[in-house]
Amino acid sequence: MGQQSLIYSFVARGTVVLAEYTQFTGNFTTIANQCLQKIPASNNKFTYNCDRHTFNYLVEDGYTYCVVADESVGRQLPIAFLERIKDDFKKRYGGGKADTAVAHSLNKDFGPKLKDHMQYCVDHPEEINKLAKVKAQVSEVKGVMMENIEKVISFSHEHL
Repeated sequence: MGQQSLIYSFVARGTVVLAEYTQFTGNFTTIANQCLQKIPASNNKFTYNCDRHTFNYLVEDGYTYCVVADESVGRQLPIAFLERIKDDFKKRYGGGKADTAVAHSLNKDFGPKLKDHMQYCVDHPEEINKLAKVKAQVSEVKGVMMENIEKVISFSHEHL
């Protein structure tokens, strides 16, 4: 996998970009920020395709984590990358530490972390993909368990 697989990343609160990193030039920063203005604020994952790139977003608790990737990378690696930066960001800035940060004020501190995570994911795709598969399986099992619990609850309510 080439160095250009993960191209640009940012963390935003609402529509305010707090930290970003890229070593490339192109219109992807503009497109990524335009998408940021339009995505719903609800907790979710979104991927948009444009010009042979994927624009991947993870929205959670008012923060948006974004990575622009080469389309050839697929979806698993970018989403795994977003989970990594979300966990790191929450560890560093959880508990309200980033609630009042102004635009780009975390670049100096978190920009290099975005770079490090990008590099790690590009250098270890097999490990990242394996971890993503395990997480997906755990989520699937959790979903099935929740479904079963709901069925048991509704069954017991019907038969009381």
